[in-house]
Amino acid sequence: MVAEVEDNTDSVAHGPPGWEPWPDDHELTPFQAAVVDAVETVTYGEVATYNDIADEIGRPGSAQAVGNVLRHAPDLPWWRIVPSHGRLYRTHERTQRPLLEAEGHSITAERRVLTDQ
Repeated sequence: MVAEVEDNTDSVAHGPPGWEPWPDDHELTPFQAAVVDAVETVTYGEVATYNDIADEIGRPGSAQAVGNVLRHAPDLPWWRIVPSHGRLYRTHERTQRPLLEAEGHSITAERRVLTDQ
C-alpha cells in the first residue's frame, strides 16, 4: 500500500491550510492593510506571534483577527506567525513545521517552536 502524500504547494504559495483568497475586487480595510504590511516585514529566520502583529499595528487584543487576515491574504510568509504560546496549530503543523525548520527553527514533539528570539 502506498501512503498518500498531501500536496501543500498551494498552501505554501498562497496561505495557510484552509486558505481562501478574498474576491478579486476585495479592497483591504485599514486593519487588513496594516496586518499585511506588518507580516511582510517578518523575514527569513524570524518568528512573530499573532499578538506581536496585533501589538505592532496598534491593535492589542486582536490576534484572532490577525489570523483571519492570514487566511485570506495571498503570498505572505504566514508560516512565520505562530500562536503566543509558541505551539503550532495541529492543522498547520504538516505544512508549517518544515518551512520553519528550513529557516533554522527547531520544533518539539509537542509542536512548540524553539527560537532564540
